[in-house]
Order: sequence, then structure tokens, then C-alpha cells
Amino acid sequence: MPRPGSSRAILEQGSYRAQTGAPRGTTALAAPGPWSSARNRPIVVGRSRRKRWAGLDASSPRALSVSARIGADLKAQIADGTCPPGSALPSTRALAAELGVSRTTVTAAYDQLIAEGYLETRPGGRTRVAAGLRPDPGPREAAAAPPQRLSAFGRRILAMPPPDDAPAPAIDFRTGDLSGEDFPALAWRRALNAALLRRPARLGYGDPRGLPELRAALQAYLWRARGLRCGLDQIVVVNGSQQGIDLCARLLVDPGDRVVMEEPGYRAARGVFSAAGAAIVPVPVDADGLRTGDLAAIGGARLAYVTPSHQFPLGGVLPAARRQALLDWAEASGATIVEDDYDGEYRFDARPVEALLGLDRTGRVIYVGTISKTLSPQLRLGYLVVPPALGAAFAEAKRLADRQAPGLEQAALARFLAEGGYERHLRQVRRRNAERRAALLAALAESFGPAVRVEGAAAGLHLVAWFPQVPAGREAAMAAAARAAGIGVYPVGPTYHEAANRPDRAGLVLGFAGSGPETIRAGIRRLAAALAAAP
Repeated sequence: MPRPGSSRAILEQGSYRAQTGAPRGTTALAAPGPWSSARNRPIVVGRSRRKRWAGLDASSPRALSVSARIGADLKAQIADGTCPPGSALPSTRALAAELGVSRTTVTAAYDQLIAEGYLETRPGGRTRVAAGLRPDPGPREAAAAPPQRLSAFGRRILAMPPPDDAPAPAIDFRTGDLSGEDFPALAWRRALNAALLRRPARLGYGDPRGLPELRAALQAYLWRARGLRCGLDQIVVVNGSQQGIDLCARLLVDPGDRVVMEEPGYRAARGVFSAAGAAIVPVPVDADGLRTGDLAAIGGARLAYVTPSHQFPLGGVLPAARRQALLDWAEASGATIVEDDYDGEYRFDARPVEALLGLDRTGRVIYVGTISKTLSPQLRLGYLVVPPALGAAFAEAKRLADRQAPGLEQAALARFLAEGGYERHLRQVRRRNAERRAALLAALAESFGPAVRVEGAAAGLHLVAWFPQVPAGREAAMAAAARAAGIGVYPVGPTYHEAANRPDRAGLVLGFAGSGPETIRAGIRRLAAALAAAP
């Protein structure tokens, strides 16, 4: 049996043992990396010191440098006690000769382990395993490992219903998805290239609120498109509207604070405030959005989250009288209103309605905007317009969260906005999504007739299809039958905070921006067939 730490022990322990039919009495060292075809065979080390190479898969875990594999095997022997602390290793010359590799390769392996603290050396002495190292007993059984303690925030997150991460079916009516065909690839590439060519002399972190040129472009766009006037210091560029909502929760809500939310409402926003420890106060909505008359009975609310331009998911648009009532309530109660204008650009029968922020005169509204519904959710860019008194707090919270949003994408979006490309693109996708909406409405009428009642189709990129004759408890079975047929549909039930508040009829939330009209029509036909065949 070879002595621990000897070159023969290292050789026999190593992952580079012969595995390719090397002659008896020899050892094969598979050379890693994309070698040239002329040398693409393993080193065979033995009495004859003959060398040959075999093809290697560069994607394999074995495709490490030879020195890295020697180092890894030495670490393994130290961990399992084969090479105990203080034991001497063979000289680099001896081990290199034994393995049939260059001395430089072995020296590099030793140097790396010395730098990591596994080995130690003294002038004129042999390299030894560092004193004080303890053998690794190996991974413990999961049941025996002590549980990791989570914070209250972590425990609240784990208590939430898990997200639906199932693979997308062939035809998917998921809300939030956009068609890849709509993305302005050429125009966006030009904007990105222009941003790349404008290379700064110094690379560093920027203003956490976002690039000044993007905030200036957003300021001008919000005035043109939404009638909003705001200062540059009020705009904070974020990684999508979800981060904007999260910053609102971090800065404005303490555990136990009451937060008013629409019932039903946006589940991801409810998750953010619940994770922050807020006490959710659901307020019902109707065809005109949030029932502001119910707010008078709510005392001590810290914040209200609303989607006034297109209530999610039922689609109501908050009329002017209710908007003013909401603002009056916020001023009287000292609450902040978070206005999520997630798809306010899409109104198919008229111009987009005025934002709630445009009516605010007392600094009670935080406006949340995004390009996820106009360009792509994969870009992860959104923005906040915050009251002047909160600008510094939001800037510092953004800095602590992730320093800043990606600079290259910010510069590209700034150029895209300033040159008018964004609004040209928006006109195109608004027209295409109007066609998709029309296709969905026609398909529902053709396949279901009076068995379906549609709500919320006047604006936005989704609608709700109610089935008045089907009890609410059948929603999950309907979605399962649809998925078995390759169709993705999503029950309205999870958008309610309290199940007792929902009507006793099944409803499906159907997004239409991710597919073409023909695909939408085919999907609804297959949905109707699947539901008809379901038990």
C-alpha cells in the first residue's frame, strides 16, 4: 500500500487515473480543455513514459486544467484524512515525473493550495499539509442537520402560496407575457450599439436614481403621454415595477401597519406588502374600480395600493369622483397612495385616462411605471415618480438594494425615448394588441356564447372570462383540464385576499398579448373542447 502523501498515493487517488484502456502498469492523465486535434489523446504514464491523447468533452466537469485537477485531488485526500496535517508531500519534481506532466503544472497546483491555506512550506523544507486542518467527515444526513433560522421576513415568504412555475403550455394565456414578434429588435439594437460606442472614460457606479439622460427622457415622455409634471429628482429608475413596489414597502410600511388593497387585486404586490409584515385590508372593487366609499370605515391605514387606470384583474377604470375621494381620504388619514400604472398605455377606445398623480396636490401619490408591458418584461426596467420629500430616501434605498439599474439598458432606453422610437413602437403594438383583443372576444363568443361573461376588456392586455353557471370551486379543475390539452389559463381565485369575498362563479384571467390572433382563436377552441370533455 502506498504511503499517504506519496506520489503513488496521489496518483492512485486522483481523478486522472487510467479510464481509457491504458496499458497495465501505466496511468492515464486525461488532458483537459480544447486541445488541438493532433494532441487530443490522454497522457499515459508508466515505465515507458509514453504519451497519447484522447478526445475530451470540454463541457465535462473533467475539463479542468491539469493543475486544477491535481489540486482538487490533493484537497480530497486532505479532507478524507489520507494526507493528515503536517504530512509531507512529494517534491514537485518527483510528482511531475510520476504523473508525466511538467513540473510547472505541479508547482501551480501546490502554489494554489498554499494560497488557499491547505499547504505550507518553509525555505529549504518540504511542502506539508497545513497544521490545524481537520478531516472533513463528509456531508451529514439532511435529517440530522440543524435547521437554519429564518428571519420573520423569511418565514412570512415561505408561508405564502408557491408560485406557478410549471413549464408554459403550447398556447398560454398568461398575463404579463408579450409576443416576441412585437419586440423592436433592430431599433433596440441600434440604441444599444449607440450606447456601447459612447464609452465613458471611467467605469463606475452611477446615480442610484438612474442615468440623468434617461430620467430627462422619462420626464418628457410622462408629460406628453400622461400629462404628468415632475422634477428629475423625483424619478427613480428601478429594476421593473416589482422592485418599485418593494421599495415602497421597505420605506413606508412597518410590521403591523395596515395597507389597503383592492379586492381582488395584484397578487405579486400583495405578496410584497405581506412579506413586509403589513396587515392587508381588502377593499372591494366594482365596475368602476376601488369602492372609495368603503374607506371611511378604515382607520389607521398607512398606505393604499391601487391600479386606477385599469384595475387588476377586473379592469375597472376609477372615475374622477372616486379619484378625488381617494386623494381626500389619503390627505385626511395621512396615508400614501401607490399608483401602479402597469398598462395605462393600452386603452383601445379612447386616449389613456389621466393618472392619479396628475390630480395630487399634497404629495400623497407615488407613481409606478414600467416598460414591461410595452417593450419586454425581460429588460427589467421601470421607474417611480415620488413626492419631492421622499426623493432622498428612495435614492438611498435603491443604492442599498443594488446600487443602480443596468447602465447600458438605461442608456439605450434614453436614446429610444428621445428619438421617438419608443412612441412609434407603442403605436404599433397598441394596434396589434387591439387585433389580439378582438380575436379573443370573437373566439369566446363563438365557442362559449352566453355561457361566458367578459369583464375588463376595454383596456389593458388581459380580460376576465366569467362562467356564471360554473361554481367557483371548479376553477382549479378547469385550469387542469385546459393544461392537459396544452392550454394555459389562470383562475381568478388567487387574486382574492379572502376567498369569502369572491362571487360563487368560476372565472379565468386571460392575457392575450403573448400570441397572435390565429393562435388565440385556436386556443379558445381547444379550451372549449377540453372543458366540454372534462368530468
